[in-house]
Amino acid sequence: MMRPFDDATRRNIADACAAFARLPDAAEPSTLKRAAVVLALTASGDGDDTAFLLTLRASHLRAHRGQWALPGGRCDAGETPVEAGLRELDEELALKLTTNDVLGLLDDYPTRSGYLVTPVVVWAADGATIRPNPDEVASVHRIGLATIERDDAFDFVAIPESARRVVRFHHQGSLIHAPTAALIYQFREVLAGRPTRVTELEQPVFAWK
Repeated sequence: MMRPFDDATRRNIADACAAFARLPDAAEPSTLKRAAVVLALTASGDGDDTAFLLTLRASHLRAHRGQWALPGGRCDAGETPVEAGLRELDEELALKLTTNDVLGLLDDYPTRSGYLVTPVVVWAADGATIRPNPDEVASVHRIGLATIERDDAFDFVAIPESARRVVRFHHQGSLIHAPTAALIYQFREVLAGRPTRVTELEQPVFAWK
């Protein structure tokens, strides 16, 4: 289903996020480091669909080099996930948004590499300038929402190292894995009004470090 990049779609996605009941924060302090990623919604660029921004990480980065990722990173001291997500979006893509552009949050996702990641859904107004920072981003891609709503967009596979299934997102011949794939999958489910949880979806072994 195509979702035009317009005010009606913005309202519909904001309503879907508002209707989604996030898992509550754990009562005890977590040993995981806090981080945030952003599902930044914008025009698809080659049609009428709304899209989100996906980056390919620079090949010279110390961690997870050359991997697909949503814009984001670790929270600084005293910084909320929303503040961190907006800051990282600016640092990586020169996309300057405010809390007024935030549509909602998805479930926190614990990663094998020691982070608790909060996904922040934001709306980037039509005409917003995107300039990838070459120190962090090799390329940036617009993924239409119709793409993630296909029946064959995701699959779930078993691995011998874990009892949990690995989730994968198929896109243009590439396999995008969790945590990125898990967060995109939950966003797809939220758009459909399904309260699907993804914290138990596994990451491939190469992402455990």
